[in-house]
Amino acid sequence: MGQCEKARHCEMEQRVNIKLCFKLGKTATVTHEMLVKVYGVDAVCKKCIFEWFKRFRDRKEDVKDEPRSGRPPTSTTPDNIERVRRMLPDDRRLS
Repeated sequence: MGQCEKARHCEMEQRVNIKLCFKLGKTATVTHEMLVKVYGVDAVCKKCIFEWFKRFRDRKEDVKDEPRSGRPPTSTTPDNIERVRRMLPDDRRLS
C-alpha cells in the first residue's frame, strides 16, 4: 500500500471511529481526544470531527466524501494514456 493509500485508509478508518463515537453518545471533543491517543499526529483535526458530527446529526450516515463538482481528481484514463503513447514517438522531449 502506497503512502497516499495508507493516508486514505487511515482517514476512512478514523471516520468510521468518529461515527461509532457519535452513535455511542460521545462528544466531538472526547472523540478527538480518543483519536489523538490512538493515531497521534495523524489524527484528524477537531474541526473535522465537529463537521462529521454535524453530518451525522443531519442524518447523513455515509462516511465517504460527497461527490465534488469540477475536474475529476485524476485524468489518467485509458484514452488519455493511449493519446500520450501516440504522441511520444513524434516528440520524445514530451516525456
